[in-house]
Amino acid sequence: MIPIIRNVKISGTGRCLPEKVYTNEYLETIVDTNAEWIYNKLGIKERRIAEENETTSDLASKAALMAIENAGLTPDDIDLIIVATTTPDRPAPSTASFVQEKIGAFNAGAFDIAAVCTGFMYAMTVGVQFVATGAIKHVLVIGADTFSKITDWTRRDAVFFGDGAGAIVFSPNEKGDGLITSKLGADGRGKFIWTVPAGGSEMPASETTVKERLHYWQMDGKGIYNTAVRVLPEVITDVLKAAHLTLDDIKYMVPHQPSIGILKETAAKLGMDFSKVLTNMDRYGNTSAGTIPILLSETVEKNMLSPGDNIIFAAVGSGMAWGAMVYRWV
Repeated sequence: MIPIIRNVKISGTGRCLPEKVYTNEYLETIVDTNAEWIYNKLGIKERRIAEENETTSDLASKAALMAIENAGLTPDDIDLIIVATTTPDRPAPSTASFVQEKIGAFNAGAFDIAAVCTGFMYAMTVGVQFVATGAIKHVLVIGADTFSKITDWTRRDAVFFGDGAGAIVFSPNEKGDGLITSKLGADGRGKFIWTVPAGGSEMPASETTVKERLHYWQMDGKGIYNTAVRVLPEVITDVLKAAHLTLDDIKYMVPHQPSIGILKETAAKLGMDFSKVLTNMDRYGNTSAGTIPILLSETVEKNMLSPGDNIIFAAVGSGMAWGAMVYRWV
């Protein structure tokens, strides 16, 4: 568990979703799938798709500006930008540096974190440490992905993901509320359960890798499900214990959106009322690193949280990697 030296609060939230929509019914026309099956098994009705010229940093920047404004700050106030993404604008430089330029936050440091669907959980846990230790005052943490760019639209599993970005600004809090505790986990033995085989140093881009479609993501759905329903209940139980809380003390869980089946099984194993588990995958699908901040931004906008409410953030993704955080709303 990670100790908190100075308390940290969420001072602003934001999100950005592309305008283009792919419904399940549309996907029936381009891949071998069934709209009803997608909704019943995954909980997805539609997902947002970035335009051809719309980049991950484009979405991230719009979400960032919304979060900064929501925090009552300006880009000049941001000391650090962390972007969690699996679909960077380029292999180098960081997508965070693209965001910095687009929003004009030139007082900030900037770097990326790669942990796929758990990326935002890792980025949050890293980012809050800079504020908790007093090293900086305001950190902008963004989760953004455009998985449509690396999806093979000829395969049945193309139905899982959508594009989107969400952002949170973390700032110091003089009160006792805010971040309570967090925990991260990983097991590299599961690194091929979800992977993009080509494009790195192991398999550089070549005519062969393009021809064999190795720059698209590949997934072992059963492996992801089995890992997720094992590690999510465990890490959530661990952070609750560290926070000296029970499920009765929790207002909502704000989780990554892997599938409705994974979330329902996780809640069942915990003994948690599923009405406490917030979802938006019916409208957006799995937006990977963007899922948690997009969902939180919507929750805040709907005035669903009051000071003193305890919430849990939780995610699991490729690596395999997972994590959870307990936060008391300010």
